[in-house]
Parts: sequence; C-alpha cells; structure tokens
Amino acid sequence: MNENDLRDCFAMFALCGILSCDYSVNEEPATLAYKYADEMLKARAKQPESGITAVKPKRRSKDGKAS
Repeated sequence: MNENDLRDCFAMFALCGILSCDYSVNEEPATLAYKYADEMLKARAKQPESGITAVKPKRRSKDGKAS
C-alpha cells in the first residue's frame, strides 16, 4: 500500500467518525477528514523514543544470522 492509498484509507475512517457523531463545524466533512488523515500520517512517521513500539525487530541476514 503506498502513501496515497494509506492517506485515503485514513481519511475514510476519519470521515466515518466525523459523520457518526453530531459533529458541527464550518468545514466540509471530507476536507476535515483529509486534514485528520494528514495528521495521522505525520504521527505514523514519528519514531517512538521508549516503550514496546521502540523495540526494533531483529532481521535475518542472507547467511541466516540475526542482526
């Protein structure tokens, strides 16, 4: 999945949330959904500093040894 597909997917879920509640803003729901999607992509790009998500998975090299 490329970044544009992921952005569309995030926007779809954000739009579902926006429309499922009585959300009244002066902005179009679809425009707001893409703003939320852009923020989700920014948050996804950040590297965690601590916690279980900061643990990097071990990768195996071609000779089969973990690095």
